[in-house]
Amino acid sequence: MPRVEYFEINAEDPRRVMSFYKEVFGWSFEEWKGPFEYWLARTGKKGEKGIDGGVQRRTDPRATVVNYIGVKDIDELVRKIVMNHGGIVQQKTAVPGVGWVIMFHDTEGNIFGAMQEDESLR
Repeated sequence: MPRVEYFEINAEDPRRVMSFYKEVFGWSFEEWKGPFEYWLARTGKKGEKGIDGGVQRRTDPRATVVNYIGVKDIDELVRKIVMNHGGIVQQKTAVPGVGWVIMFHDTEGNIFGAMQEDESLR
């Protein structure tokens, strides 16, 4: 069964929001060495219950916190979303070294992400 595996915080000022989460919860952040501005968020020790996430600069005013659901077949997921009256917000996009992602909304307008791992993408 697909589960929420990752979260993403969208922020006007990424450094300000990272400082907030570091001071309030003790989270740590590391700049990602990918093709766009992004920071990885570690929320606890490996093996502890919970998930890690990331921080990015907000590009869509509707974006706040996005939860990503891990899936085995992102193309099949897109078909199911549309068939069940959801909508695709961001088409299938390759993230180098990570995999394929989409953004979608459910029938109530809630936005989620979905990711199919594929570390071979360059």
